[in-house]
Amino acid sequence: RIDGRNLDALRPVKLTVGFNRFAEGSVLIEMGNTMVLCNASVEERVPPHVTSGGWITAEYSMLPRANRERSKRDVSKLKLSPRSAEIQRLIGRSLRGAADLEALGERTITVDCDVLQGDGGTRTASVTGGFVALALACRGLLEQGLVKAMPIRHYVAGISAGIVDNVAMLDLQYSEDSRAMVDLNCVMNEQGGIIELQGTGEGRAFTPREQQELVALCAQGNARLIELEKNILGEIL
Repeated sequence: RIDGRNLDALRPVKLTVGFNRFAEGSVLIEMGNTMVLCNASVEERVPPHVTSGGWITAEYSMLPRANRERSKRDVSKLKLSPRSAEIQRLIGRSLRGAADLEALGERTITVDCDVLQGDGGTRTASVTGGFVALALACRGLLEQGLVKAMPIRHYVAGISAGIVDNVAMLDLQYSEDSRAMVDLNCVMNEQGGIIELQGTGEGRAFTPREQQELVALCAQGNARLIELEKNILGEIL
């Protein structure tokens, strides 16, 4: 690999909590050269479709110079890009898979994931950082006596794997991702259960055996990320 990593190695990971002093939960996650700021905000209301308990949702965006060339802000196009819409739905589903919405009570937590610098794996980094921000916000609710029990049921992390030049590898950076024949994103909990799985044959079709190999790589990577989450959050479950 260009950076000398083993095929099953993560890029260097850093989680900086409390990056934003105003958000109820805030984390800057760095995975190699990918940097995503995740802020969790608590509101004492729920959307109309929620009839019981609370709600967790997410928003995702990339700063104009997060990538090698400037991109237009979604607001300048007067609509959310299809890519951003798809990614923020993935993040929201993943974070709801970590939580007990009944225990959350009638409130909404919105996790904003803003990509400061993108070098591959921004959606899965958003899931991992977003989970830590969510857990910090939920811990604050518990400490303030606003919930009776911790609304988090599971640790959750996300990572990508892919096949580049017919070789399976974990945690693709952009130089690998841009050449990937197969790209797979996987979100898991601490029990190894899969919450979200997205696999695409971008350069060729892939076999069930190759899919299993990629999922196994992701399981290793997510287990390491969850260990980092536990080091930061402690045993919250």
